[in-house]
Amino acid sequence: MGLKVKARQTKLTVGPSAGQYRFIMQAEIYSTLKQDKVISEASMRSGLPKGTVNAAWEAIGEVIRAWTTEGHSVTIPGLGTMRFGVQADAVSKVEDVSTGLINTRKVIFTPSTAIKQELKDTSINITCYDKDGNVIKQVTSSDPGNVDGETENPDGGSDGNQGENPLG
Repeated sequence: MGLKVKARQTKLTVGPSAGQYRFIMQAEIYSTLKQDKVISEASMRSGLPKGTVNAAWEAIGEVIRAWTTEGHSVTIPGLGTMRFGVQADAVSKVEDVSTGLINTRKVIFTPSTAIKQELKDTSINITCYDKDGNVIKQVTSSDPGNVDGETENPDGGSDGNQGENPLG
């Protein structure tokens, strides 16, 4: 199948190319799968009753919420790790440190090596649309499948967020 991307010819309104048309690409989102659909599929794949899968799903969600709010990085099997973080302004004097320096609270997700490999191996199909919405070209990827944030790491692991300031 592959990842579907649309490239839509759009007139830019800001920046050095304002007023000019450029092809802007974005991944197409088919739909948001409802929890019930995911539970049903997991039940079929595992052979476990739907009620059991649903109870486990709810419990796992509660555990992840509880532990991440306590400052833990929680592994989500087959996907990666999730933790909470903040972005904050820096100050030179300890007297100036306060919660008012925090600009953003954020969820940080670091994908596993396996999920990054899955994305790397997924083909990309691009459909190009002109400014009137007409399909004018279709392209299928033949690139090496580079993944955002991927760097060589001598220990063979994921680079994650090494070197990130815990305050942002």
